[in-house]
Amino acid sequence: MSPRTWGSLAAVLFVLLSLSAPASASRGTPGKTITAVNALEGGVLGEINALRGRHGLVSLRLSARLSGAADGHSQAMATRGFFRHESADGSAFWKRLQRFYDAKGFGYWAVGENLLWASPSVEPSKALQMWLDSPPHRKNLLDPKWREIGLSAVHAVAAPGTFSGMDVTILTADFGVRQ
Repeated sequence: MSPRTWGSLAAVLFVLLSLSAPASASRGTPGKTITAVNALEGGVLGEINALRGRHGLVSLRLSARLSGAADGHSQAMATRGFFRHESADGSAFWKRLQRFYDAKGFGYWAVGENLLWASPSVEPSKALQMWLDSPPHRKNLLDPKWREIGLSAVHAVAAPGTFSGMDVTILTADFGVRQ
């Protein structure tokens, strides 16, 4: 497929997800609502795969396991008010991912992670551009070894800590390969 076709498919995917996917259930305590943003996740996946296609790289498959790890981390950051790759308990991000996306039975295993937050929200193309403007995040996006991705976007009302009570959207992208 041509890069233009990939871009068109990404746009169609975003529109379809925006129209058909519910914003998802709210989570959290009263006064501190956290809502999944499924349309953002779908749009970001389309943007990433279109980018990879323009660079001759394989598209990433959405992984339920990596998405579970990403969702747990996005939720933790939103409710506890921190923004970093390390888990809430201070452990390395790869240990968190390994609990969801283990290496057992595989000769090769690797994971990576991109994070971002914006207030109050962010569009898929802007999220991609923010990552492209950061060399380590760009490297993850264009790493030819990745085969799977997990995504989690949440919107938090009056997020604590690092977010200073602002309404924020937090996006976690977890990359993986097992062979």
